[in-house]
Amino acid sequence: MASGGAPAPGALLCALLWAVAAAGDGPGGSHLPGAFGHVYRGTVNINAEPVYAFAYSSEPGQVDAVRVYVNSSSENLQYPVLFVVRQQKGVLSWQVPLIFRGLYQRTYNYQEVSRTLCPSEPTPEMGPSDQIIFVDVASMAPFNIAYELLVTRLENFQLETNKAFNFTASPSQPQYFLYKFPQDVDSVIIKVVSDAVYPCSVVSVQDIVCPVYDLDHNVEFNGVYQSMTKQAAITVQRKDFPGEQFFVVFVIKPEDYACGGSVPSSIHGNVNRTWNLQRTKNLQVTIVPSIKKSVYVQAMFFSFLSFLSFYLGSVVVAFVHYIRVRRKASAGRLSPEDGSGIMASSHPITASTPEGSSYGAIDESSSSGGHQLSSPERGPPAGSDTDSSVEEESDFDTMPEIESDKNVIRTKVFLYLSDLSRKDRRIVSKKYKIYFWNIITIAVFYALPVIQLVITYQTVVNVTGNQDICYYNFLCAHPLGVLSAFNNILSNVGHMLLGFLFLLIVLRRDILHRRAMEIKDVYTLDYGIPKHFGLFYAMGIALMMEGVLSACYHVCPNYSNFQFDTSFMYMIAGLCMLKLYQTRHPDINASAYSAYASFAVVICLAVLGVVFGKNDMWFWVIFSMIHVLASLALSTQIYYMGRFKIDGPDSDLGIFRRAAMVLYTDCIQQCSRPMYMDRMVLLIVGNLVNWSFAIFGLLYRPRDFASYILGIFICNLLLYLAFYIIMKLRSSEKLLPIPMFCIVATAVVWAAALYFFFQNLSSWEETPAESREKNRPCILLGFFDDHDVWHFLSAAALFFSFLVLLTLDDDLDVVRRDKIPVF
Repeated sequence: MASGGAPAPGALLCALLWAVAAAGDGPGGSHLPGAFGHVYRGTVNINAEPVYAFAYSSEPGQVDAVRVYVNSSSENLQYPVLFVVRQQKGVLSWQVPLIFRGLYQRTYNYQEVSRTLCPSEPTPEMGPSDQIIFVDVASMAPFNIAYELLVTRLENFQLETNKAFNFTASPSQPQYFLYKFPQDVDSVIIKVVSDAVYPCSVVSVQDIVCPVYDLDHNVEFNGVYQSMTKQAAITVQRKDFPGEQFFVVFVIKPEDYACGGSVPSSIHGNVNRTWNLQRTKNLQVTIVPSIKKSVYVQAMFFSFLSFLSFYLGSVVVAFVHYIRVRRKASAGRLSPEDGSGIMASSHPITASTPEGSSYGAIDESSSSGGHQLSSPERGPPAGSDTDSSVEEESDFDTMPEIESDKNVIRTKVFLYLSDLSRKDRRIVSKKYKIYFWNIITIAVFYALPVIQLVITYQTVVNVTGNQDICYYNFLCAHPLGVLSAFNNILSNVGHMLLGFLFLLIVLRRDILHRRAMEIKDVYTLDYGIPKHFGLFYAMGIALMMEGVLSACYHVCPNYSNFQFDTSFMYMIAGLCMLKLYQTRHPDINASAYSAYASFAVVICLAVLGVVFGKNDMWFWVIFSMIHVLASLALSTQIYYMGRFKIDGPDSDLGIFRRAAMVLYTDCIQQCSRPMYMDRMVLLIVGNLVNWSFAIFGLLYRPRDFASYILGIFICNLLLYLAFYIIMKLRSSEKLLPIPMFCIVATAVVWAAALYFFFQNLSSWEETPAESREKNRPCILLGFFDDHDVWHFLSAAALFFSFLVLLTLDDDLDVVRRDKIPVF
């Protein structure tokens, strides 16, 4: 209870008080003159209802607050003592015992109650103004009930900027204080801390309106509020309060379940019993100025200029490369170190591959049946990607019958790129362009309802004032307009800008490739990795959509919309793996329809995992079985290059007969050495990693199921990329300067990004109050927090990762495809 004394009233005020007391004639007698700071003890019953009158004088421009403390020893709920406080502009009343209701209709009664009366507004009069307060004590009890009454004037009612204030509150003794905006401050942050986690509290910001809602059952009726354990922070703007002042209200809840606590074990099962629990909490409140408008401008300039520098760097690299190619072309010499991915010369190269890069002992003439330079990619005029019925995607290979036996070709121990790039180039390119058009369709239909939903969430937060709906980092949440945390949204601009830049880089390569096709460049047709850009375009769109959906998620991050932030991360990881596989398996890569259908299944599992994965063991058993079986099925598909089909003769028993035969021939007869050793090593390691994930999930059942699945995707992608680079170096292939730089930059930026990702500034897996315990101040420009830095760095890391996939095989542009091994 905050206490304070007041100077003795003047002679005029004393005369006024005694005149009122003498003229008053209440039900139980005349008004009793009261003095501030004096404890009044008495009894009350149905026939004796005393009324106390307190008078005080307010100085001009000063806000005076009065606090009333009452106590009653009676616990008789049938005959409570009623206290009614009458002021000039309002009435405040309560009863003792004061009853609070908790979960499952449990009740809690308190014998000691203290309330702060709604203060009188400051008057512009030159002289002091006189105020009178009447306190009525009443009860319908036919017997005497003892009570105590104490009325004091608060000395520290107005909070000061940058000055900490300590006080104590309880459910029956809430506290609130006044704050006025200084002249040069437009926004402030109210920071509240406590050493104890419980009891659970509520911090509310309310306009200067009487009555003040300062009890557990009505604190949510007005203003902005948060639940709190050890820490809370609310940003308040001057424009939201026309009077340029507000109340900060502190309420202690009768139970802790709202903050993640449990009902006291001593009262489990006693629903109808009342409990007088002593729940007090020491709190400290500090109000500090928030950032100025100039910081918003600086932050926006920093965000855009940081990523526009990538555009400048890309232009410089493209210009330098153009100059180098022109000089070497004029000198009549070109080398694979140009790193363009496109050869602009039609002069033959005699040395097609370095020694030792044949990746096996089989001669090149056996790798493609003696048709290395008569690839079906030469079919129609180069660059004529016109729509016709002939060019529609088909399940049949458009090549001569003698060359179409895939089983014969793909069963060779050593495969070369020419063996898996035999389909017509136009058909394959159209097949991969479907990835691009499908992801655009998915993005539109996915993003529109997401935007509508988060706008609704933000509207609900602004209208109700319930800041427990969204899990922000409230110590670094800078509002702008209707948005509560503009910094978390602005930091996603990097995904959109770098995604668009990647699309421009891919478009440049696509245009150069088309020009080379138009001049029927032999090196474009029969050398290097086949250029299909559909998956790259899809990756660029996915990166941009990750920025859009992450921004949508951070409009109001919570349990219900977490999947907005992760859905396209699954797609990015999946598309990267597909692109890596497509590089040397262009004819047998998955179609867009099956790939996106697989992503849809993953997203469905992610949603089910969040709903059922916390406590339901059956879900983890089913998911682990699906995970292991999917790993085995995909491994079989990769190992046999799409040739393994469980299609028995006529009966269902043929399926098992086929599986048993494959198991016997490939695992028992050749157990000493698999036919495809490199693929077997990769798949064994991959299956061990995935089975480890499945066992970990089954044993520990992580609460953040979305991040768990994302971790599975990322680990598989990193494993495959490492295998690809190792096999590339093992085959005596080169890493040119640009892909080498991108690999190093990717590793460094990802390491830095993950450091900030694991800072955990909030968590929707916990209650809002528990999540706020993890909140931390801004670390960059006074505007961005750790998670914003994660957004910046992850955007750059994804961009460099895409460049790695785009440039990794630029050294093969002058190598014949029947010399490029498949792994």
